[in-house]
Amino acid sequence: MTNLEKYNNFFTEVFGVSVDALGADFNKENVAEWDSVHQLNLVSLAEETFDIMLDPEEIMGFTSYEKGKEIMAAQGVDLN
Repeated sequence: MTNLEKYNNFFTEVFGVSVDALGADFNKENVAEWDSVHQLNLVSLAEETFDIMLDPEEIMGFTSYEKGKEIMAAQGVDLN
C-alpha cells in the first residue's frame, strides 16, 4: 500500500466516504461531519501510521484533505 493510499484511508475510515469523494473540496467548510473529534482522529491516524508527531499548529491547520497533504509533506511523508 502506498503512502497516498494510507493517507486516503484515514479519510475514508473517519468520514465513511469513498476515495472518490476526496479532493480539493473535501474540507471542514464543505463536509458537515467535519468537527474537532474527526480532525483529531485524522491526526491520530496520521501520527500512528507514519510514525510522526504533529505540532499544535499543524494539528489546528489540518482542516482539509489538501492541507493535510501539505502537512504530511512538511513532515517528510511522500504521498506521491
